[in-house]
Amino acid sequence: MDNNINNAKMVEHITSMEEDSAKWYTDVVKQAELIDYSTVRGCMILRPYGYAIWENIQKELDKAFKETGHENVYMPLLIPETLLQKEKDHVEGFAPEVAWVTHGGSEKLTERLCIRPTSETLFCEHYSRIINSYRDLPKLYNQWCSVVRWEKTTRPFLRSLEFLWQEGHTIHETSEQAIEETKRMLNIYADFYQNQLAIPVIKGQKTEKEKFAGALITYTVEAMMHDGKALQGGTSHYFGDGFAKTFNIKFTDRENKLQYPHQTSWGISTRSIGAIIMTHGDNNGLVLPPKIAPIQVVIIPVAQHKEEVVKKSIELKEQLLSLYRVAIDLSDNSPGWKFAQYEMKGVPLRIELGPRDLEKNQCVIVRRDNREKYFIPLENVESKIRELLQEVHNGIWNKAYKNMKDRTFEIDSVEELKNIFSKTTGFVKTGWCENRECEGRLKEEIGITSRCQLFDQEDVQSKCILCGRPAKKQIIWGKAY
Repeated sequence: MDNNINNAKMVEHITSMEEDSAKWYTDVVKQAELIDYSTVRGCMILRPYGYAIWENIQKELDKAFKETGHENVYMPLLIPETLLQKEKDHVEGFAPEVAWVTHGGSEKLTERLCIRPTSETLFCEHYSRIINSYRDLPKLYNQWCSVVRWEKTTRPFLRSLEFLWQEGHTIHETSEQAIEETKRMLNIYADFYQNQLAIPVIKGQKTEKEKFAGALITYTVEAMMHDGKALQGGTSHYFGDGFAKTFNIKFTDRENKLQYPHQTSWGISTRSIGAIIMTHGDNNGLVLPPKIAPIQVVIIPVAQHKEEVVKKSIELKEQLLSLYRVAIDLSDNSPGWKFAQYEMKGVPLRIELGPRDLEKNQCVIVRRDNREKYFIPLENVESKIRELLQEVHNGIWNKAYKNMKDRTFEIDSVEELKNIFSKTTGFVKTGWCENRECEGRLKEEIGITSRCQLFDQEDVQSKCILCGRPAKKQIIWGKAY
């Protein structure tokens, strides 16, 4: 039987993305066993396979953070209301999303406690106690934790009440050092998306309207999903000395004068898993980037009732385990079912090993991204796997990059912009006057938002496409998740 026909039948329970993209996404996260739903609305249970993806993401990022001098800490889950209220702009930005603890046991608390939506205020309180001199700076801290934001509309990985993330919080002697840190961490995120997740991103600065609550500058990496919609992949914020003044964080500088230090924060979350699904996934399920896939290679014995096939499959697994993340399926399910199952789970490479292969001292390797088959001598398997894993990475990167390139438009009129979004979705690059009214108009009329102001401003168009006034910035617009 044709395996492709057989596999198609195995995954009929996944709605095609062409039929209903939202239903396709939900089917994939459920059928690939990434999550289950909790009894609490908007909260998800990360199943072992989904959590394993996050562990690999965490491992790669944590390594990058530590290589740049950052240390991991952990702050409390609960924030006293008086502490949160200290920074007015910050608390106003999060007020609609805050969850409150009002009782301890059966007793009403004298002060409400906020379940952290983010931890700036906690870090500031801590810094105010431990920083006295320039010799105490910088503090390069990072925290791996969960946060709670009471979202009205939720979707697995993309927007949930509780989610996992890392939040970096650093504090520096000067604004120059803090801004340099903010950009450095943005570049780490961009490199991670592109080199580990095979997702191309655009780097830029958020507008005043879209920046993080309490920040002076917010930088962002923006990714394009398979349907042309934008996803904010990670952000990095420069706070200046505003938080330091509010929380009375002072240090004695090199001239023995009291100064306020400058702060940053930056974060990336389990939303990155949603980005992987929607950038690389297809109608058969996940397509995982090899560098973060929990299983990089799965071995499927064919005709496993034959002892020599099972024995050789197990030997091959043991041979590869020190080099790759390898699994073997010795269940009594049919080979066709297994092929479909591991395609669903996005495993980059599948090795098929049957009696005829043993006779020829070979195996069959199948790529998940394009289903190409390779007949490989067993003595060459280790090096061929290395080569093919890189080819899978390159293949899904090229596909995602082509999608972004084909869906990015440069225009000079509102009519063109409306025409584009009436037919498709994507990134639109235009000139902009920096006026909030113009920015808000596009959201009201077309449902698109500013994604970022580009770092490269050499080709700024002469006019704002909305009002006709001189353009000050070149900006990317798009519909976002």
